[in-house]
Amino acid sequence: MTTKTTKKYAALLRGINVGGAKKVPMAELREVLTGLGHAGVQTYLQSGNAVFTSTEKDTAAMARELERAIEAHFGFAVRCLVVDGPYLRAVAEACPFPAAELEGRQLHATFLSEQPTEERFASIDGPAYLPEEYRIGDRVVYLYAPDGLGRSKLGEALAKPAVFKGIDATTRNWNTVAKLVELTEGTP
Repeated sequence: MTTKTTKKYAALLRGINVGGAKKVPMAELREVLTGLGHAGVQTYLQSGNAVFTSTEKDTAAMARELERAIEAHFGFAVRCLVVDGPYLRAVAEACPFPAAELEGRQLHATFLSEQPTEERFASIDGPAYLPEEYRIGDRVVYLYAPDGLGRSKLGEALAKPAVFKGIDATTRNWNTVAKLVELTEGTP
């Protein structure tokens, strides 16, 4: 008899509950995830962060399945990324900026469905945006924006469609990243 190993994952939904558009109540999101066979489902904030355990291993397949379930349940499409706890921990540990010294609103991580090439960033003149800075990691772009993302000119440049064309991307502030690391650690 073989036993399937469970693992903790985070689902990151893009662009929900912003300005009254694409309303996804977190209680209903928990129901959708549970209906897909995931266990221990928790949500964090109202911005589309869910943590769950699963025996599945293919994060891309889980993301597509969740997208289909959300569209069937809510009637609109939402792009999703699913990442595991060890990946989130690695993202936090690889942060090139002094996260412990910064406010959570000053540091952001844009999670990506695939690794971007350096060429995608060729049009961005990094020094022109100082003191704001970005660094590319493993399927993540770190953004240091001392005045917050809402005022970030570099954040605007990084959000241009050509930069991430064909790549699913969703951004979280560092407080959320740290909380998701915490929620996905430990034994499922």
